[in-house]
Amino acid sequence: MNREKIVSLQTLSWFLVGTFVVSVVAVLLGVVSIGGIELFQFLQIALLQAFGLSLAATASLFFFIRLVWRLHAIPMGISMIFFSIGIMLFVSVSVGSLYAFQYPMYVQSFGPGAGPGLPFKNVITFFKQLEQFENVSDIARDPNDVPPPTNVLTSDPEYKSALTMLDDMVTNGTLALVASSTPPDVDGAVRELHLETTEVLAEIAPGIVFNYWTFNSTVPGPFFRVREGDIVKVTIKNNESSLHHHNVDFHAATGPGGGGKVSVVAPGETKEFTFKALNPGLFVYHCAVPNMAVHMAHGMYGLILVEPKGGLPEVDKEFYVMQGELFTTGSIGRRGLQAFDAKKMMESVPTYVTFNGRPDGTVGKMKAEVGDRIRMYVGNGGVVHNSSFHVVGEIFDTVYPEASIGGAIFRNVQTTNVPAGGATIVEFTVDYPGTYVLVDHALMRTDRGAWGTIEVTGEADPTIFDGDFTEHNHEGHH
Repeated sequence: MNREKIVSLQTLSWFLVGTFVVSVVAVLLGVVSIGGIELFQFLQIALLQAFGLSLAATASLFFFIRLVWRLHAIPMGISMIFFSIGIMLFVSVSVGSLYAFQYPMYVQSFGPGAGPGLPFKNVITFFKQLEQFENVSDIARDPNDVPPPTNVLTSDPEYKSALTMLDDMVTNGTLALVASSTPPDVDGAVRELHLETTEVLAEIAPGIVFNYWTFNSTVPGPFFRVREGDIVKVTIKNNESSLHHHNVDFHAATGPGGGGKVSVVAPGETKEFTFKALNPGLFVYHCAVPNMAVHMAHGMYGLILVEPKGGLPEVDKEFYVMQGELFTTGSIGRRGLQAFDAKKMMESVPTYVTFNGRPDGTVGKMKAEVGDRIRMYVGNGGVVHNSSFHVVGEIFDTVYPEASIGGAIFRNVQTTNVPAGGATIVEFTVDYPGTYVLVDHALMRTDRGAWGTIEVTGEADPTIFDGDFTEHNHEGHH
């Protein structure tokens, strides 16, 4: 081989290597300039995969060029081209064709409306505006945050006290207001419900941050309480900082989309609609903007109780718990800012399963005394699994199956089903002090975060339970 050909081959080789290095540096600088180190961390797995593929392709091209050059084998060069085409076809068929300019790129849906992938422009905008998003110190809604029964609103001296309790609920974000011009104990009372959709940053666990989409900046959203026959007036506002459209679908509403069709709000927009609460029961509400599973998997769900006209039996304590699922790009426990993973959602593999928005979201917050009768309003935001709800060490005296009021009532139940997008009401009396753990009895999910506690204090009755409470290292639930 003459000197000119050697020089040309070396020049071509160095050009190939230089192009690879410059491309890598340009991509890294572009990512950091667009979204900072947070975007780099978000894309690090994809960037590493792209780097490996590019490195392999560059090395292969380098090898084939030198081989063809030295052997003067034009047919070998042509075969190399067809080899590359074959590899690209294999990858395309295996992974799938590019569905849309979205993240992740290769997730396709056959459901109504948009697929589960997030538009890249929204992803980039999120990282460019990361510092503008509200940081919520605790995303978990307090399970004690339950408005008082509607039938306490009478003309007796307790009326003002009840209104004070409602004012407190307004302050902390739970709203179930009665219009001041309407008698609260008359059929057709107007109940005003206020929702604000927000997209915020909060910790799933210490050091693990997620971009939650919420109603009123908590997961679940506020617990609403109305009465059968009431006129429910809903006001929904989408916070100006949101990147997505949102709406609300009330399962308690009879009408197109449960209100979803008429409540789609762009960032900064406010809308109103009304519906009549025709059926008593405990109902889920959630965002239903396509892809609705994506919105719910970010935390956009809550419960509304439609009390029967005669009210529910009096109890001492009421608690509000909703199970939900989070799908993150990082594996369970991985620290840092975690992005939503649509592929995991499509494959029905949640990273975290939570009570009230995060692991330990209800731990240490529910308290009762021996002898208290407890009612729990339990919902399931889904979007994949049903819940086998169970309180360890207790038996449900009364269960309203699937939160039906006026139908069959179950007695003496150990574990009850809470379907995805559904709810249940359970009642029991605590007869003995201690810590009672609530779980989804598909117990793998407790390791992903689906558990909470009720702390019961009072005098122990040895005729009900007696044993050695010495702590051991092999604690467990069997």
